[in-house]
Amino acid sequence: MRLSAVIALVIVASASAEDVAAEDVAAEDVAALLDPIREQHGLPALAAASIVGGKMLDAGACGLRRIGGTERATLDDQWHLGSCTKSMTSSVAAMLVERGTLRWDATAGEIFPKMETMNAAWRSVTLEQLLSHRAGAPHEPPPPLWAQAWMRRGSPREQRMEFVRGLLQTPPDPPAGTKFVYSNQGYSIAGAMIERATEKPWETLMRELLFRPLAMTSAGFGAAGTAGKEDQPWGHHRRGSSWEPVPPGPDADNPPATGPGGIVHMSIGDFARYAAWHADEARRDGKLLKAESFRKLHTAAEGQDYALGWNVTKRPWAGGRVLTHNGSNTMNLAVMWVAPERDFAVVAATNAAGPDAEKGCDEAVAMLIRRWEAGRR
Repeated sequence: MRLSAVIALVIVASASAEDVAAEDVAAEDVAALLDPIREQHGLPALAAASIVGGKMLDAGACGLRRIGGTERATLDDQWHLGSCTKSMTSSVAAMLVERGTLRWDATAGEIFPKMETMNAAWRSVTLEQLLSHRAGAPHEPPPPLWAQAWMRRGSPREQRMEFVRGLLQTPPDPPAGTKFVYSNQGYSIAGAMIERATEKPWETLMRELLFRPLAMTSAGFGAAGTAGKEDQPWGHHRRGSSWEPVPPGPDADNPPATGPGGIVHMSIGDFARYAAWHADEARRDGKLLKAESFRKLHTAAEGQDYALGWNVTKRPWAGGRVLTHNGSNTMNLAVMWVAPERDFAVVAATNAAGPDAEKGCDEAVAMLIRRWEAGRR
């Protein structure tokens, strides 16, 4: 979740300039510019894109879908987004709040009134506290629960409910509302609350309320690709000084129990269009989500720099406020930066994880920001 030094230095040093109309900026394939970054950091593949005013500026993909393979990454490939999923779950929650199906202050006790095993301290914890990491949910899952989640017994919704039932047996630590503790587990609880309120699986809600309306046709869940094939980028573990590819399958991603916090995949173009939807903040079309809801999603809780699925900070190139998040399932990495004041967004992804992957994605983002700034001067 940290904001890397590389991207911070580039962004702080960037100068502001006058806007230009989106139609005056031509989209361009930047694969040739991304490839030296990929090579410098030894990454299997790298993809990135930038978008302003809803129009793609730059996009590119380079490298191999699998170390040791022959299939090259393409713009149509699907990249694992890890914790960038969190803002998507929060966005769906906002839609349900607008419809009156949920409330930000809906509590775990209200949503699960018959859960007798729930510790009493959880009954007053709210949906908003869970989505802003202020609920007291654990940073790491209890080992027995985590082992059970990896068994993947039942439907994804059943797996989440069993995982959440176990989480809610022990009291929040620290007490809810007192401290920021980043927690995938908190998003599992929020996802289960959303499912109970709608009586629909989280995956179905994501497709119906977010993916289809935004025409993100490549979006899906878990590791992308077909077992035994190189039809999508494979994730990679670092083994010493080399990368070890992980074939598509159950071991290539975290279990569905933690889905609402981080198992979405999609193409780099769809990733950029999602980020651009947040950059727009309902200025062009507020039918899917109103400006008031975007303000809620993008406003950090008092005393912290995390909102609902977003880190919130400021950068000169963004004209002030900037929203960002990164995500990794330890085999892939993705990052997004959103500048609502400029209606601009930039994203990057790679099929590897760790410091080299972070640096590669950060440098790809920085390069696209510089290109955008040069076009605005």
